[in-house]
Amino acid sequence: MNKKESLRDFYVLWSTQSLSQLGSAITAFALTLWLYDKTGSALNTAALRICTYAPYVLMSIFAGAVSDKFDKKKTMLICDLLAAVSTVCVFVLYKADILNIWHLYIVNAISGLMNTFQQPASEVANTLIIPSKFYQKTGVLQSLSRSLITIGNPVIAAAIYGLAGLDAAIAVDLVTFAIAFITLAFFIRIPKIETGKEAKESTLKLAKDGLKYLRGEPMILYVILFMAGVNFIASAFDAVLPAFILPNPRGGDYVLGIVTSCSGVAMVVGSLLFSVMPKPKNRVRAIYLSMLFSLGTENFILAFSRSPVLWCVGQMLGWILVPVMSANQNVIMRNTIPVELQGRVYACRNTLQFFTIPIGLFLGGVMVDNVCEPFMQHGGDVLTMLFGSGKGSGAALMLFILGVAGTSMCLGFWHKLKKYTFSE
Repeated sequence: MNKKESLRDFYVLWSTQSLSQLGSAITAFALTLWLYDKTGSALNTAALRICTYAPYVLMSIFAGAVSDKFDKKKTMLICDLLAAVSTVCVFVLYKADILNIWHLYIVNAISGLMNTFQQPASEVANTLIIPSKFYQKTGVLQSLSRSLITIGNPVIAAAIYGLAGLDAAIAVDLVTFAIAFITLAFFIRIPKIETGKEAKESTLKLAKDGLKYLRGEPMILYVILFMAGVNFIASAFDAVLPAFILPNPRGGDYVLGIVTSCSGVAMVVGSLLFSVMPKPKNRVRAIYLSMLFSLGTENFILAFSRSPVLWCVGQMLGWILVPVMSANQNVIMRNTIPVELQGRVYACRNTLQFFTIPIGLFLGGVMVDNVCEPFMQHGGDVLTMLFGSGKGSGAALMLFILGVAGTSMCLGFWHKLKKYTFSE
């Protein structure tokens, strides 16, 4: 295999960046546990992720344009370094015993802003170092690493947090960052793109070009909007899950870690399954059906069950087809969008596809704290039989509502998606 056909740079970049992502995920989960211990509020813990996603949504369109104008490697390094500095600030504040909730919100917002600029640069960098014939293979590997991170980070974070405290979790994050940063800086070569007039054009003009491209590609646009609906339901679920498991007599920190890890186990299985499956005849349909199955199973199973085993089963069913969705969307976009436009188009995708995440997190937390939990205190015998009693029963009711909403959303989108076919 000649140098141009080699995946060496991809393997090195993928493995070290995945390690760094694991470290960041460990810190994020440990912060969730620390904050819930302090406040006992679903909304307060959800606000951590809201602060992460808000700048991501608001600035992604412009971040993609910036990515298309500047060197991808330098952009990734600068963003990673600034995110690491914000993590160091949390570490110092915690060790000085002056860490407050609002500190975490500010740090998460900074980290989210850096990720906003880093992510489209990383997407394009991967396109530049991956030969086109390996897009599906590398897409599966990226999905596999995300799955392993999802498996490992809750259990590792709960163990580190329980045994050694928040500062130990942050220390692990900083070590993994250093490995990834040094590797990218000195051992990875990312080809440069001849930007031509793009380098001279305004960021606003380039951002408009990304939106214009999507308007001219309705198949990609409708897939993105469909995934925005999926993300709304999934993010609300993320806000509800800790409030469902942590106060439950059969729950707690470690059970939450195990249940959350099951989603990662499911994605590993799904990634392996997708790697041996024949190429779908219609990738758009594969995306739709996988998400209909996910949203139509997980929420209902958790809502009506009182057993950690069934919670794990629900997570497995809800996440096993996520790699199928992710890899198919990845193949569609990489094969359709010209590489010189990918930064700004991916950024527009991020804004449109992920703007529902902070909304879902906020509404999920508000509904549990202010609507469902108070309602279940006077819910009557029928609702108590269905969703239980005491703190956490309102979260169970909210999971049922999300199951109905998710299934309805999928069915409502089908009339838009069924006319599109993509099989490359």
